Amino acid sequence: MSDRTIPEHIAIIMDGNGRWAKEKGLPRNEGHRRGTKALEKIISHADKIGVKHLTVYAFSTENWRRPQDEVDGLMKLFGQYIDKELKKVDKDSHRFHIIGDLESDVIPEELKAKIYLLQEKTKDKPGMCFHMAFNYGGRDEILRGCKKLIQDVQNGIVVLDEIDETLFSGYLDTKNIPDPDLMIRTSGEERTSNFLPWQLTYSEFYFTPCMWPDFTTKEFDKAIDAYNHRQRRFGKSE
Repeated sequence: MSDRTIPEHIAIIMDGNGRWAKEKGLPRNEGHRRGTKALEKIISHADKIGVKHLTVYAFSTENWRRPQDEVDGLMKLFGQYIDKELKKVDKDSHRFHIIGDLESDVIPEELKAKIYLLQEKTKDKPGMCFHMAFNYGGRDEILRGCKKLIQDVQNGIVVLDEIDETLFSGYLDTKNIPDPDLMIRTSGEERTSNFLPWQLTYSEFYFTPCMWPDFTTKEFDKAIDAYNHRQRRFGKSE
């Protein structure tokens, strides 16, 4: 990895858990459980090779529409993941941060409390920052940011003529987080699905047919290899 540029910020749409389970004749929630195992390995590997920010799409604002038993299973998995992280918080170096609407009443209060606790306990960690997009929707994030900005304009905190992209970015969930350099989506789908629409404007996209539970550190490195063959111009000519 030493001769390659490691993206500062990598975003991942972890897709394919349900299809992976279906292909193997397993319940969908088993696919999500195996997906959590894959995520744990990717977090460790990304931190080890020098990624500064890793953002994953864990649960969208639209995912509440899924069957109740699947939603309940996902909430249980999230809770178990947080519990596990809290137990090893003194050993790990990475920070934990949620992007999304955490104030929503649809999120179980017990889970909210665990999330806030883990964020607080890891906020000063020196390693990679792991951002979990939970109860997140890109359009919802922009709307929430607009409402906060409008309120500040009405209260005289912000002057209308001062509003630019940099100022508005400070009203998003990703405030003070650099935009992703690379976005990876698994399972063969090639769309962003309401994930970081503001932030992915100049990101490089990498799509793989690999289902998320089968996504290994080797597959992760393949995505970084592909990124290293891209020429990023940010709207400029060659």
